[in-house]
Amino acid sequence: MTAPIFLNALRAFEASARHQRFSAAATELNVTPAAVGQLVRSLEEWLGMSLFHRGSGGRARLVPTEAAVRALPDIRDGFDRLNVGFARLRERSTVGVLTVTVSPAFAAKWLLPRIDRFQTAWPETDIRLDTNLKLVNFATQGIDIGVRYGAGHWPDLEAEKLMDEEVFPVCSPAFLERHPGIRNPADLDGLTLIDDLSVDRQIGFVTWDAWLDKVGIKLTAARSNLKINSSSAVLQASIDGHGVALARSALARDDVASGRLVRLFPDIERPSELAYYIVYRKECANLPRLVAFREWLREEASSDRNAA
Repeated sequence: MTAPIFLNALRAFEASARHQRFSAAATELNVTPAAVGQLVRSLEEWLGMSLFHRGSGGRARLVPTEAAVRALPDIRDGFDRLNVGFARLRERSTVGVLTVTVSPAFAAKWLLPRIDRFQTAWPETDIRLDTNLKLVNFATQGIDIGVRYGAGHWPDLEAEKLMDEEVFPVCSPAFLERHPGIRNPADLDGLTLIDDLSVDRQIGFVTWDAWLDKVGIKLTAARSNLKINSSSAVLQASIDGHGVALARSALARDDVASGRLVRLFPDIERPSELAYYIVYRKECANLPRLVAFREWLREEASSDRNAA
């Protein structure tokens, strides 16, 4: 019995023993009941022994023999090991799916406008994007690689800095036309300031209060605040002329470059203590798909720095 037929016969035997009918095993294996029966009989002939006690009638249940019952756990374990080995072989290829986790804002404002360039360079790799404001468990949720915003420390993950960030006020050209007197931070007094609630304040995220304190300004006039729990929606609200947003440079770069947003007070630099990091599990570091995506992320970030 050749190897492919041998494996097929073992699969037919295992499925028949589990379902106790050739017909149910045939449905699982996507073949005919006659084909399953023939494979089982060929295995019995090769072994020189019966594997089932066969009852009479077309719908009689198959009862594994004592020898078959003893062998089944090892055969099932063997198939499990074969599946693991096959998965390992697929991991070593750039062909297949790469699951990437990023925040919704990073996906919308940075990753998706660029992802075509990766897909052109690596057409055999399919990207599955997981966008979530909450931190996901890479091992249990099948995540290969991600980009996270923070201080660079996450349990059980390797973290490589992708890019630093600067935080600065922005508004739309139309908003600036309606408020032509905005020339320094003190001129924000009485204007609508848009607050981003999407990032945990405890990790050092720059809020309006922190930014104003850093530049030495205390606003005294009553102001209306617009609070939004999405960084991309914060920028969109500012683009739509609803107020002044405190923008994160990586997310606002394209909007500023296109003129949809105007950076206010460009002479004032306020680097953030937080940055963007590429994160992945250590045991997956050398997977070809992951390596290719990691290198592409670095190239894109480098291009942004060079164009600034």
